[in-house]
Order: sequence, then C-alpha cells, then structure tokens
Amino acid sequence: MLRQFMLPDVGEGLTEGEILHWLVAVGDTVTVNQPLCEVETAKAAVELPSPWAGTVTALLHEAGSTVDVGTPIITIDTGGGDVPAPAPAPDRAADAEPAAGLIGGAAPGGRTAVLVGYGPRTTEARRRPRRGAPPPSRPAARVPGADYGSGGQERPPLLATAPDMTTKPVRHGGLEVGRQAEANAAGGESVTALSAAPGRGRARPLAKPPVRKLAKDLGVDLTALTGSGPGGVITRADVHQAAAAPASVTELPSAAATAGEQRIPVRGVRKHTAAAMVASAFTAPHVTEFLTVDVTRMLKLRSRLAARPEFAGVRVSPLLFAAKAVLLAAGRHPMVNSSWDEAAQEIVVHGQVNLGIAAATPRGLLVPNVKDAGRLSLVELATALAQLTETARAGRTAPEDMTGGTITITNVGVFGVDTGTPILNPGESAILAFGAIREMPWVHKGKVRPRQVTQLALSFDHRVIDGELGSRFLADVGALMSDPGTALAF
Repeated sequence: MLRQFMLPDVGEGLTEGEILHWLVAVGDTVTVNQPLCEVETAKAAVELPSPWAGTVTALLHEAGSTVDVGTPIITIDTGGGDVPAPAPAPDRAADAEPAAGLIGGAAPGGRTAVLVGYGPRTTEARRRPRRGAPPPSRPAARVPGADYGSGGQERPPLLATAPDMTTKPVRHGGLEVGRQAEANAAGGESVTALSAAPGRGRARPLAKPPVRKLAKDLGVDLTALTGSGPGGVITRADVHQAAAAPASVTELPSAAATAGEQRIPVRGVRKHTAAAMVASAFTAPHVTEFLTVDVTRMLKLRSRLAARPEFAGVRVSPLLFAAKAVLLAAGRHPMVNSSWDEAAQEIVVHGQVNLGIAAATPRGLLVPNVKDAGRLSLVELATALAQLTETARAGRTAPEDMTGGTITITNVGVFGVDTGTPILNPGESAILAFGAIREMPWVHKGKVRPRQVTQLALSFDHRVIDGELGSRFLADVGALMSDPGTALAF
C-alpha cells in the first residue's frame, strides 16, 4: 500500500519549505517517527518524522528544492511489498491519501493534519454581489491554466480559452488590450476573458500566488517573463532563472558587470529576517538611548560565582548578568515588557518575560527566547541561555522557541563591537544591545583608574515607551550591571 507524505506546515501559516537534505534513500526501511529529511522554513530548520512504518519507494523532490506546503515529498510502501523501480509520482488517488488523523492526513472540514495542528481551510469563500449588480449567470467551466481568485471566480485580467476556441483582438480606444475567445463550432457558446482591464496596457501574467511573492522578493518583473509551465504559467524556475540572469546593457547603461559577481537567493531564515526587519523599522517609531557602564564589580562577582559548586559545568558569561539585569529591571518597569496591538489600537502588557537572545547562525539571524525567564534562578538562567544559543547555532531551534518573545538582548560585544542601534524584534517594544567590555581609564573614587567598561544601547517603541520610562529602565539595567548588589533593593 503506497502512501504519500505531504510537506506539513511546521510553523505558523508558512507556505513553503526547502528540503536541505534527505536522511533516507529509496529502498530504506523506516519506522514511525524516524526522521525522513531536514526542511528549512522561514523560521527554522526542522527534521520531519515519518508518520508510518514501511519501505521508501520514491523521493519526489531533490535536496535543495523549495516545496509548497501540502505537496507530496516522499512515497512509502506500508504493505511490506518489494520496492518498485523509481517512477514518476502517482496521482493522488483516494487509496494513496494518508489516513485521517495522521500527519498529512485528512481532518474535519476538509483540512490537513500537520505537525502543530491543522492546515488552512479548503472551503471557498463566497463574495456577496454588489448592489445594483445584475443577477449572476451560471458559472462557466474552469479552464486549465487560468488563474482563479479566493472566491473561486476566474480573474478577468487572464486570457483563458478552451481547446476548440479561437481568439480575436479586443481594442479599447484604438489600443489592443486583450483577446476575445469564440467557439469555432456554429451555435457553440462563447467564453470571453480579457487579458487586461480597460485602461490597462498590458496583460496580467499567469502565475500562482507563491510565485508572485517570490518574484516580488527577488525584484523580478513577471510581465517580462514567458512562462514554461502548462498554458504559459510562470513557474519558480522561471523566476529564479530571471533573477540569476545578468543585467543587460540597456538595463544598466552606466554600470559594468563586476568580475566575480555572485547572486545569492534570499530564502528561509534570511528571507524571513529581512522581511521582519523592514516591517519593524517602518512601523514602530524607534528611539535609541546609550549608557556607558563600569562593570568591574560584575566581572569580579562572575569569577567568584564560577568557582562555586552549584555553577560547576555551567558557563557564567557577562551575558548572564546582562540578562538578569534586564529581567529585574523589567519587573520594576512592566510597561517595557509589552507590545503594540495595531488592530485593536491597544498596548498589551505581558504577564511574563519571554527573553529573546539574538543568535548569529550559518543560516542567518535567529532570536529564540527563554519562556518565563523571570522565574528562573541564576543557575537555571545560565543553563537555559547556553542551551538556547547552542541549539540555534546547530540549526535545531524548535518553531515554538522562535515565537512569543517579549524583550530581546543582542550581544554585539562578542564581535568586538562597542555598541549599535538595534532594530526591534517584531511584536516587541524594547531591545538591548550589549557592547564589548574593554579596559579604559575611568574616574573611580576621585581618581582615574583602569576599569572594565561597556556600553549599552536600548532601542524602544516610542508608541509604548516614552523617554522617561526608557531612560529609567536603561539606568536600572546599568546600575545592576555596575553594582550587582543593587539587586537586593529590587
């Protein structure tokens, strides 16, 4: 019995994923929950477990392929028969569908079971007729290759003709704006579709919504492409080919190609990060404040704590003290641990601090968070931070660890950078940049002495946090790092 495993939605409404590499091959025997492949989405790289036990008969996509959610990626024989020779993927018949309740299987309401719940509804939305509009006529048969809107109606801008129809130009003000389809046979009904609405000079290209989004992200003009898919539909391969093609002289008359130029497709984590940062930078009014802090006492305390038995095997880093200072200061100023609800025009003050730590990984910037970090002891917090960053750099961060953050720390000091103006993680109202710790001349007890000094930079959403609140919060963080004994007063 052949079963096809469909790519599930491993995140929150993600539409596609890239198969990084296969962990099984054709002919391999697999068990339930055995990892089949590693897939990178816009949020993380995850391993997909097998929902069945059986023998792998076909890998339907090569490593490196980007696959839409709901697309079959592997075929498994659960009947224990001989492995057939690799062949094209069979049609998705009823006997090849996953069982209800299993990953990729059917669910109530026509939805699909996925790793974290159920996929989007498959029912079609119906649009109410406009006032004064004539009663709707009976629906015409769908045409292969045509583009249909969310309500199931064919979009007027597309050209679609049945095989037994011919086309003739349709002109508007002397300009050909489309073509009209007519039946060849006498007495046959005619189906009319315009390639562009009146007043528009060019046709709307045939492409699926994910392909349109890909073209927008890569800066590719779909109207300039000729689709290689059925009926002239533009495919992902067409878009990638156009994006990788060298610019012509007419496109860049004043620039010459640079020797060794390389183009890197932006996808997965980097694509998601880029979109999130643009959205954050242009929606939340950022304010950044700076504070220089003497952390000599903090480093002395760090040495003493690292020698204690309860911290054996635990890394006591300067970031640990910065994180604890942020948690304590957030407890004194709860409005900092909040977010702006644009739809409701409300400020949401969170009941717990989910502390995000920005981590640089080979796949791009990730910001996993420690849930309810304020309840953890210093030892527990140190362990959680170490596990969080190690998992992120290994590309094994779970999707749930990437969501729900309320405030973030970015440790730019590990790169030898003094400070910066960090951009808010979307949905949060504050982010602290922790700079490098350097030995510098500092006035201490009336004399200039060499001291360990760092710089802090706090960016915050000025819709939620005003200057006074942001300043008091940053001052408290600095005081706790300068003199850790201050924590007793919090």
